[in-house]
Amino acid sequence: MDKEQQQHQQNTSAVKRTLLIFNCFLLAVGNCGGPLVMRLYFVHGGNRVWLSSFLETGGWPIIFIPLLISYIRRRRLAALDPSGSADSSQIIFMKPRLFLASAVIGILTGFDDYLYAYGVARLPVSTSALIIACQLAFTAGFAFLLVKQKFTSYSINAVVLLTIGGAVLALHTSGDRPAGESNKDYIAGFLMTVAAAVVYGFILPLVELTYKKARQQITYTLVLEYQLIMSLFATIVCVIGMLINNDFQVIPREAETFGLGKFRYYLVLVLSAILWQGFFLGAIGVIFSSSSLFSGIVIAVLLPVTEILAVIIFNEKFQAEKAVSLALNLWGFVSYFYGEIKNNKKKKLELQRYEETASTQITNV
Repeated sequence: MDKEQQQHQQNTSAVKRTLLIFNCFLLAVGNCGGPLVMRLYFVHGGNRVWLSSFLETGGWPIIFIPLLISYIRRRRLAALDPSGSADSSQIIFMKPRLFLASAVIGILTGFDDYLYAYGVARLPVSTSALIIACQLAFTAGFAFLLVKQKFTSYSINAVVLLTIGGAVLALHTSGDRPAGESNKDYIAGFLMTVAAAVVYGFILPLVELTYKKARQQITYTLVLEYQLIMSLFATIVCVIGMLINNDFQVIPREAETFGLGKFRYYLVLVLSAILWQGFFLGAIGVIFSSSSLFSGIVIAVLLPVTEILAVIIFNEKFQAEKAVSLALNLWGFVSYFYGEIKNNKKKKLELQRYEETASTQITNV
């Protein structure tokens, strides 16, 4: 029986590791590609902030594909083993309590989408990416308050370094201002991006808290449902903004004058929606497989990739303060992961000692 339990635990751990790797991949693709494609839209003539906000969560119907695959898989397993799972024919797993929580977080995400899109419209991607690195400090703070996240000296050091790295950019906020943009618009974009970092830093631990308070077993299928509802309500917020701002009427005209051509205009919109959906699904999937703090760490770890790609693709300036900020961020990443490796080794040694002590006690009896 003990061997069966041990085997079950090993299988569960293996599945969680696989899901963690998969969601880290989704998060990496979305986190690096989303801002670049969004900036591409603004650089070549797009100027609708609410439309860009909509695209961040507007790809939510994609989630129906993995949900359908999950349902078909459950049905097949039930056909092979009729005495097995009773929920094989169940389509929706989410209970009202979790639905309400995901809807509220979705509305909050919709406003956060606008804050972020406003910032990207006015800042170089390399600058906005470094500002978003400050998000980790807010994620850590809210994780401590909401889910009682435990910190080590290494994780605290990482959060401090990442926060300072983002703050360095505020020393010369107008040094990389895009041509033709006023200082007022640039500062507004800077502040909106910081606000977006604060709000999303709150959202990640809030998602983890709802998992803990759900009063039902959290499976990956349920995570998919959660993301679908969250994205749906965020999209509704953005659609209301688009209606008020008359964005739907402007889209055809904007496509005609887009710098890369009409076809590429719509391609950019579709690609943006897909990439951002990967980002959001990856973020809450990492929370499911690990924690909100680790999700924030992964987002921050991808910063150098986004930074380098932005400089290459858009020929953005790479001033001294960006170099200092990037160095501090990299130092923070190394500090965090070194601490995690050390902490995991310590836990394994403690577990080995406990098992050896328990085995010795049983032998003596």
